[in-house]
Amino acid sequence: MKVYQTNEVKNIALIGSAGSGKTTLAESMLFESGVIKRRGTVEAKNTVSDYFPVEQEYGYSVFSTVFHVEWNGKKLNIIDCPGSDDFVGGAITALNVTDQALIVINGQYGPEVGTMNAFRNTEKLGKPVIFLVNQLDRDNCDFEQILNNLHEVYGPNCVPVQYPIATGAGFNSVIDVLLMKKYSWKPEGGAPIIEDIPADQLDKATEMRAALVEAAAAGDDNLMEKFFETEDLTEDEMREGIRKGLVTRSIFPVFCVCGGKDMGVRRLMEFLGNVVPFVDEMPKQKNTAGQEIAPDVAGPTSLYFFKTGVEPHIGEVCYFKVMSGSVKSGDDLTNADRGSKERIGALYACAGANRIAVDQLNAGDIGCTVKLKDVKTGNTLNGKDVDWKFDFIKFPNSKYSRAIKAVNESETEKMMGALNKMRQEDPTWVVEQSKELRQIIVHGQGEFHLRTLKWRMENNEKIQIEYLEPKIPYRETITKMARADYRHKKQSGGAGQFGEVHLIVEPYTEGMEDPTSFTINGQEFKMNIKGKQEIDLEWGGKLVFINSVVGGAIDARFMPAILKGVQERMERGPLTGSYARDVRVIVYDGKMHPVDSNELSFMLAARNAFSAAFRAAGPKILEPIFDLEVLVPADYMGDVMSDLQGRRAIIMGMDAEAGYQKLSAKIPQKELASYSIALSSLTGGRASFTTKFASYELVPTDIQNQLIKEHEAEDSDED
Repeated sequence: MKVYQTNEVKNIALIGSAGSGKTTLAESMLFESGVIKRRGTVEAKNTVSDYFPVEQEYGYSVFSTVFHVEWNGKKLNIIDCPGSDDFVGGAITALNVTDQALIVINGQYGPEVGTMNAFRNTEKLGKPVIFLVNQLDRDNCDFEQILNNLHEVYGPNCVPVQYPIATGAGFNSVIDVLLMKKYSWKPEGGAPIIEDIPADQLDKATEMRAALVEAAAAGDDNLMEKFFETEDLTEDEMREGIRKGLVTRSIFPVFCVCGGKDMGVRRLMEFLGNVVPFVDEMPKQKNTAGQEIAPDVAGPTSLYFFKTGVEPHIGEVCYFKVMSGSVKSGDDLTNADRGSKERIGALYACAGANRIAVDQLNAGDIGCTVKLKDVKTGNTLNGKDVDWKFDFIKFPNSKYSRAIKAVNESETEKMMGALNKMRQEDPTWVVEQSKELRQIIVHGQGEFHLRTLKWRMENNEKIQIEYLEPKIPYRETITKMARADYRHKKQSGGAGQFGEVHLIVEPYTEGMEDPTSFTINGQEFKMNIKGKQEIDLEWGGKLVFINSVVGGAIDARFMPAILKGVQERMERGPLTGSYARDVRVIVYDGKMHPVDSNELSFMLAARNAFSAAFRAAGPKILEPIFDLEVLVPADYMGDVMSDLQGRRAIIMGMDAEAGYQKLSAKIPQKELASYSIALSSLTGGRASFTTKFASYELVPTDIQNQLIKEHEAEDSDED
């Protein structure tokens, strides 16, 4: 295989809704370019993409698949991405390392919520977009309606390059208004028959060409000037204008394909090779130091590893993009993230489950290698005298969480190793060993996302696991001032234990003044502050600890032990065992024994005194509240709102966005536990949502009482 230069390489992400036919289209692209000799099918489980057992089990793409085709002297690196929102990590990664997005639309349904999510991701990253209307041979396909929907949602920048003469079972031809030719295919697809446009289509084609010419001219001032003079452009000028318009996102060309019948695929690849931007025509990527790094083959060598796959009999396959310079087999590089040295063994151009050995890869190209010692997803390998790091891929917040445990507890460590290995393949799986909740929590993008993890754990790793409802990280606080004291006394031969602590607790708010006195049950307690500590708690909020002991009632050397006792009780709050926060504690009196007093005695006394005072200070439980944003078709808006109100959500606003309704709400974390399943059920999978932590708020009284009872029952069971 030849070594391609930077200006001969194009990187393309294939994205879109689940079921839009991306994997089948990829198969036709590979076939047309000669990489494979016959096209596989998803049903036969023999496609280049979707080659992992879990994908074949479910019939869905779970991982992105990297492959390349060579076309007219160009190398097109293509990443076929899962369509399900549960596996959005693959699409996010692909868009970050490619320079062009092909958004595939299911011809039966037109733009779906997956289309919208895909487009929003390209918008955030500023990536060019081409829309591909696929499956034009389906009976329900209506190209004109799809085009109208695209215009309604994404505006007049959606400009067709082609349109079908007919859709449905009789689909076999399109009019290409860029070339002003009719393309038609025999039933087996493949090479098109190219003819002049029939007379009955000429007026429509001429009108659509004029719209394409105007859109192409808008991408360049010189072309616009010529367009005003002549009202036309040459084919080469149109290609140049479209290329520039793609880079600035001022044009979104629309193509017609039928991946299943290999119709229109060859023409699409011609357009990709001739028109879409090269790597060096796109904005430069920045490293973590904020420097723009040009994809320059003469620059220092730097590789960014964006994906890890684990394959039987091979182990880890590490996929990378050459950010700068070039890389050859045998090169010695340094891992900027881990400090280790790596020697690059064999280099490959990617072809799904297959790999094609290459001698060298240049700046902007994508490839893979195997048998690296210490490289993880997100790492950067550099040549001599370079310390660049890249960290530009940002994944969405998790939407669905479950506690996970090995059925056989002796396999817990093995399970954790497998989870960490799987997270290298899909960074949107987040594993948390929660000290607070005393659970191992797996966070993902949806129920199907975690179901695939369970399948892989049980079928690939041979570890039986079970999912449990995750506990909620409640917080405890107080609403008023209270006083308590406690004497710890123990005598059992020899030195005993003695410590007595008197303290006051009150709610803490930022900026409150130091106390001077308290009146409790008609008695005034004056405060003489000897020391003050403000402690930012790991779990949020503060503990303010004040020493106001006078007259030597408690030696200063025991104050750290008293503080430790308070902190220990705040780590397991008196109401539900949850973390306590935002409390001010004033130790104002106590007693000690010249022989029996020690740190342990005062720590235990403080812990019990704090617990008693806390319970008397109007204690309240706080729950985590999340900002929720739901994108939903208007037809389902009423059902979705009713469901949210039943989940204690507060609707904050509604708006229309790109043909969908956008609903904003605040919702307790407890009510989000099964929301992805419920929303999918309510809307037939046509809605999506995002969440973000907002704040802690008081739980309603009835729920607080229920939580306290549940905690007391748990404690009695443990006893």
